[in-house]
Amino acid sequence: MRYDAVIFDLDGTLLDTLRDIAESMNAALGSLAAPAVAIEEYRRYVGDGVVILAERVLPPGRRDPDTVARCVAVMRELYSARLTRWSRPYPGIAELLDGLGARGIEMAVLSNKPHAMTVPLVAQVLARWHFGVVIGERSGIPRKPDPQAAVEVAELLAVDAGRILYLGDTGTDMETATRAGMFAVGALWGFRDRKELEEAGAAALVSEPGQVLDLL
Repeated sequence: MRYDAVIFDLDGTLLDTLRDIAESMNAALGSLAAPAVAIEEYRRYVGDGVVILAERVLPPGRRDPDTVARCVAVMRELYSARLTRWSRPYPGIAELLDGLGARGIEMAVLSNKPHAMTVPLVAQVLARWHFGVVIGERSGIPRKPDPQAAVEVAELLAVDAGRILYLGDTGTDMETATRAGMFAVGALWGFRDRKELEEAGAAALVSEPGQVLDLL
């Protein structure tokens, strides 16, 4: 096999979390008397952390640091209480994870979702599978696409970066993988489109999870 480990992005790659994120953020916007955003529009906004998400969905003229901070605080509180209301694995993810486990491939999760949300979400919705490392956004560690956290995951797995396949659904993920020296694979079932993934450096694209096994 060409690869000894797979690092997964979480939102839009392993799990369809869009509705829970959107409804939580829209409630936070409502608490600030700001208009809600259509759920499907969130596909263009998620992926770079909750602070940037708030900056993107707040109305122009209301993106000052204080308003963003208030929005983020409310959103985190609301979202923490409903992490798994609608979020589920995408079709084919269970079979992919089973296949990787059967082949002895190490698995990890690296997300820009806050670490305190990433860990319980994986533990609750993906409890059937073992992930050697689960990391979300943490204070003092730069978010993706900075490769620092991806390199940290490789070190914790004790796998050379060149032997890791990185699966994600956004340009942020493709850039992260490329900068970390990993094989960048774009998931076409996620939140972004083929054009963004290709322009960000995807080395391969897959339209369904099972195709990842063919790349190993």
